[in-house]
This record gives sequence, C-alpha cells and structure tokens, in this order.
Amino acid sequence: MSQGPVKTADNYFPDVLENYKEICYNIENARAKWRKSDETVRMMAVTKTVAPEKINFAASLGARLLGENRVQEFLSKKEFYDKDCEVHFIGHLQTNKVKYIIGEVALIQSVDSIKLAGEINRQAAKINRKMDVLVEVNIGDEQTKSGVSADGVLALVREISALENVSVKGLMAIPPIGSGEEVFEKMNGIFQRVKQENIPGVSMETLSMGMSGDYELAIKHGSNLVRIGTKLFGARKYLEG
Repeated sequence: MSQGPVKTADNYFPDVLENYKEICYNIENARAKWRKSDETVRMMAVTKTVAPEKINFAASLGARLLGENRVQEFLSKKEFYDKDCEVHFIGHLQTNKVKYIIGEVALIQSVDSIKLAGEINRQAAKINRKMDVLVEVNIGDEQTKSGVSADGVLALVREISALENVSVKGLMAIPPIGSGEEVFEKMNGIFQRVKQENIPGVSMETLSMGMSGDYELAIKHGSNLVRIGTKLFGARKYLEG
C-alpha cells in the first residue's frame, strides 16, 4: 500500500484511509483462508455520489479500479479522476446511452440482453474497439433487479460471443441482501459451468460478486472482484434523478 498523498485539508480523508486498510485486511484474510495461493481478488471502489477528490484520495491508497453506476454522473466527474484509474460501468445501462461511455470505460459489467450487447457491438465498431463486458445474472430472480435469469446465462453468453466487437470476460451478480451461502455457491456454479464450455471468443476471467455487506462471503464462493462503496466511502447521500 502506498503512503498516500500529502495531508491537506482539501484532500485527506482519514475515514477513507482507515476503511481502506480494514477492507484490504479482510479481503486478504478471506483470500488466504478460502482460495488458492495463486488466486487474486480485486477491490472496486463504487463511486456513486462520491466527490472526485474523495475518490482520488482512495485511488492514491491503491483503490484504482472504479465502478460507475450512472452515465450522467460519470460524464460529469470523469475529467477530474486520477488518470491511472481503471473505470468499469456497473449500473443498469440503457441502449440509448451506450454511445456516451463506449470509449470511456474499460469494461461494462451490466450486460443482460442481446439487445444491449448488440448496441455495444455497434457503437464499439464505430471506434474500432472490442468492448469487454460481463454478463449480469439475476441470481435471486428478483423482479426489481436487472440481469438474465440463471437458466438463460449460457444461451446469452453464446449469443454475445458471435458479436465481433464484444468480448465476454465473465459474469456479474448482486445476490439478494441477506442471502445464505447457497446463493453465492449457485452463482459460482453457473460461472464454472460457463467456463467449462470453452466458448470461442469468451474468456471467463472475472466473477464480480460481493459488496460492502457480503464481500467476504462472496470471496469464499469464488468472487475475484468485489464492489465496495459504503464500506469505503461511508453512507451515500443519494442524488435525485
């Protein structure tokens, strides 16, 4: 872990520092306890409603993978971010907004339909880019959440694999709050089954699962990318709209 930036009133956030240290300790402890020695787990800083200076402070500590939920908010903040950060889009994405982020983010984690994947493919072709994506799975079959059903994952991955300018890199899921271990294990089972198919053009590298309240449990059950917002930055002040 780096020593962080110069401590000034404008850019020093002691609560974020302490939170980051605790999260890193917990991630490493969970990884050492439940995973193979050569497996890595990445932490994503979820930045919804968080000011850029606070995000950049976290980045200076080592949290350089950022997760953006909203297109408009991302566009308003992206120029202020540390240029060494890697940004993923993790929120629900409408097809008419794909064009605004296609050249701006490293990966889109929330692809849940062939329609959305097709638009990503179309926009990526315009800029001669192959866009990395994760397929979002509605593992709890919740009506209020987006994501393909557990039964439809493999078929959707196969459909997307045929698109020239889209590359599936894994799966993403948000288990229902309070889920037991069986839900996390089910998601890992889906991930492993898709991986075993060895679908051409698909590299199942990432299982993005686990947030502030359950990231250690997610690591136990195969996640190698956990998305942390509240635990890192504190309770959010939600924006309207």
